[in-house]
Amino acid sequence: MYPILFSSVLMLGIGIERLYNLRRKNIVNSDFLQNIRSQWDWQNPQKTLQLCNSYDNSLSRVLKVGLLRVGGKLDEIERAIEGAGQHEASLMNSNLRVLGAVANITPMMGLLGTVFGMIKAFNVISMSGTGNPGLVASGISEALITTAAGMVVGIPALALYHYFRGKIDRYVFEMEEISFQLIEELSYDGMRKAKPAKPQSRERPKRAPSVG
Repeated sequence: MYPILFSSVLMLGIGIERLYNLRRKNIVNSDFLQNIRSQWDWQNPQKTLQLCNSYDNSLSRVLKVGLLRVGGKLDEIERAIEGAGQHEASLMNSNLRVLGAVANITPMMGLLGTVFGMIKAFNVISMSGTGNPGLVASGISEALITTAAGMVVGIPALALYHYFRGKIDRYVFEMEEISFQLIEELSYDGMRKAKPAKPQSRERPKRAPSVG
């Protein structure tokens, strides 16, 4: 029972820690996104980089990687953004492996307790026979309690694991989409505004017909 109790405390601690760190303002800060869109300037990307440095959230770090490569090929910028997104995903997935292990191991520990309880019950039967059902019932109850305890811890741990994984996947997709959109707008505006205007063609004056 003690390993199952320890696993329950571990599950509760990881759940609270991930709920706190995976808040939206730590990943896709709405104030940062609003400031980025209002100060987006293709002529001065350093200004946008300074804004990214002033915010500490996942989107600002992903966008910073793309901004540092502005001027290069668009596919290279996209690969850099995808790499930064995967790096942020690995940071957001921290402790989830432990939570997944708790979800898988605690039911097995409960089953192990069931096996020990049944062994105890059969030992009692072999030593004292079936004349004292109370002794046999204590071993069976121990088996059932450990099984129930393992599932009570394992089922919520598995639910939390999949909830956080889904939330992280949605965050990563949203960050990459926002970064791609902003970088493409920046590159398009830069090319469009840097393109020189076509000179207006002047009409050549018609020559007067010669009088022959």
